[in-house]
Amino acid sequence: MHSRFWGLSMKKWQLNRDQHTGLASGQELWQRAKQVIPGGNMLLSKRAEMFLPNQWPAYFSRAKGCKVWDLDGNEYIDMSIMGIGTNTLGYGHPDVDMAVRGTIEAGNMSTLNCPEEVYLAERLIELHPWAHMARFARSGGEANAIGVRIARAASGKDKVAICGYHGWHDWYLAANLGDDTNLAGHLLPGLEPNGVPQELRGTVLPFNYNRIDELVALTDVHDIGVIMMEVSRNLGPTDGFLQKVRQLATQRGIVLIFDECTSGFRQTYGGLHTLYGVEPDMAMFGKALGNGYAITATIGRREVMEAAQTSFISSTFWTERIGPTAALKTLEVMERIRSWEQITNIGREITGQWQKLADSHGLAITTGGLPALTTFSINSPNALAYKTLVTQEMLAKGYLAGTSVYVCTEHTSETVQRYLEALNQVFALIKECENGRDVYGLLRGPVCHAGFKRLN
Repeated sequence: MHSRFWGLSMKKWQLNRDQHTGLASGQELWQRAKQVIPGGNMLLSKRAEMFLPNQWPAYFSRAKGCKVWDLDGNEYIDMSIMGIGTNTLGYGHPDVDMAVRGTIEAGNMSTLNCPEEVYLAERLIELHPWAHMARFARSGGEANAIGVRIARAASGKDKVAICGYHGWHDWYLAANLGDDTNLAGHLLPGLEPNGVPQELRGTVLPFNYNRIDELVALTDVHDIGVIMMEVSRNLGPTDGFLQKVRQLATQRGIVLIFDECTSGFRQTYGGLHTLYGVEPDMAMFGKALGNGYAITATIGRREVMEAAQTSFISSTFWTERIGPTAALKTLEVMERIRSWEQITNIGREITGQWQKLADSHGLAITTGGLPALTTFSINSPNALAYKTLVTQEMLAKGYLAGTSVYVCTEHTSETVQRYLEALNQVFALIKECENGRDVYGLLRGPVCHAGFKRLN
């Protein structure tokens, strides 16, 4: 009843503000948003233009399981990015939400500290015996900034070698300070490091995944104090790559950090690095850790983490209670249902079925990503237009969908099968375009934006 009342109230408010643009409520609000919020929202990956310009619903009124309702009450199955990979247990998991409601009733903030942060630190350390201490934040960028600050303090060196995506902070975007033949347009194409002090140039140096030779070359030329990298994203390690990175870091006294904000608790119960038997000096976790509630963790060896006491790393809302409460309950549910196994198996099934669909229509596709963060692309000069077409046609069929599926435990076999049946029709349409039909003539708006790519 409360949700219905809230939805009707929001609808009434929206109608009072309606500019009669002829757009759906979500697009009408998105156009207004871009007038009062730079970029329209707080996250590049959620901008409507990244999905379906002029048509994407943009805003939700509620979400449950793997379903999302837009501002007009339209219901969609989310076969897309599930809250940017935050909700591996589905939206609004009852156990997690109940724990959070209890915290709200008891009080979220106080002059005193919440005990849950101690319990969460102990639990994460128990899952990763190489680590001895933890610090908490509320976003992945913050966790990475904390990690780099501590690691620099521990090593006494400024320069950081990176491989992967590690947030928006100055320390990281400094990698893009340079000319076009050096770094700018290489690490994050299309994202300019405007506002990042030029004095940071040369402090952060990228290397490509599975290229140990590039990392060795960096450490030969520069006095590297920290290696920050994702364990895996689009590619898995080959030829003992992670072991070689660990060995190099140990030999040269470099602090090794694994950024697992995305990969953690998705293929293993804990960090993905445990799958490969390589222990870092520090690691970060986020996204899946709180099943939609804001909580991130930076864990590490005692001798490294204690360097935090020699610097200043402190923030008011890192002490709120909802985040660690949600994380503790999320970890409990994950362990009980072995969620990482479920979403990995579902992801592998989706990936395999994509390939079968493509083969049946004579389409060439490339698949990639972790099993539970699976992606595909059509091997064609029109790939971006085809991605837009997939989103457009699937939206009409009741799906939030594109060329990626971030899997959750609510993606049942029946849900996946119906999704694939709908996608089969779109693949048939793409095949017509490959045979000469004009894909741009099928699109009811502009082609989606390409976003950015990572160094792995």
